[in-house]
Amino acid sequence: MEDLTIVGRHAVKEAIMSGRTINKILIQENIKKQQIADILKKAKSEKIIVQTVPKSKIDHISDSPHQGIAAFIAPYAYKALDAFLEEMEQQDHLPCVLILDGLEDPHNLGSILRTADATGIDAIIIPKRRSVALTQVVAKASTGAIEHVPVIRVTNLSQTMDTLRDKGYWFVGSEAKHSTDYREMDAGMPLAIVIGSEGQGTSRVVLEKCDFFLNIPMVGHVNSLNASVAASLLMYEVYRKRHPLGEKS
Repeated sequence: MEDLTIVGRHAVKEAIMSGRTINKILIQENIKKQQIADILKKAKSEKIIVQTVPKSKIDHISDSPHQGIAAFIAPYAYKALDAFLEEMEQQDHLPCVLILDGLEDPHNLGSILRTADATGIDAIIIPKRRSVALTQVVAKASTGAIEHVPVIRVTNLSQTMDTLRDKGYWFVGSEAKHSTDYREMDAGMPLAIVIGSEGQGTSRVVLEKCDFFLNIPMVGHVNSLNASVAASLLMYEVYRKRHPLGEKS
């Protein structure tokens, strides 16, 4: 597989600090070296090639803001479900994962990864078909969180939910009708939060496997939220319930 390109100081820093295989780093001519001193120090210790290039060179490989730095990295690896479940058995906290049913916008996935890292979500599960993959756009939007949140790519979401249920997980769906205000969520159990696609929502077969449903109250004129915003609210509600105000995280 070909190398991926990531740009931006946060994304490159998180990649290099996490130990990801980096084949080359490009830095823009005249960049202030003190702004990327920690990146350059780590690159030197890891013997990573650092090349100074004109701004036009980095502009050519990225159409998004790059802050004068880019890196060529190995493709992102997905976590195996079995390996993840084995690791969770060694943990002493209540697990929470996110299931993304057909999410297609890489910016949404990047934003969700960023919030998942902030709130301590253990993993994100996506299907192999009809879903965004881990790309350099996702990496950029995640501002480095892609290095810290495992992403599990599965062939069949329904079967994966059955496997998780056998491990004690309960499934939370998002539904407007016959649902509970998300602020009343019970987070005292292993949870899997289900988020549907931007256009079609959650598929029927996945909805049927959910144990309970939550809604996010809205008083404005628009009756829906962006998938990443809805996911963020639910992730932070889990965090709020599990880490009450005044309790050390």
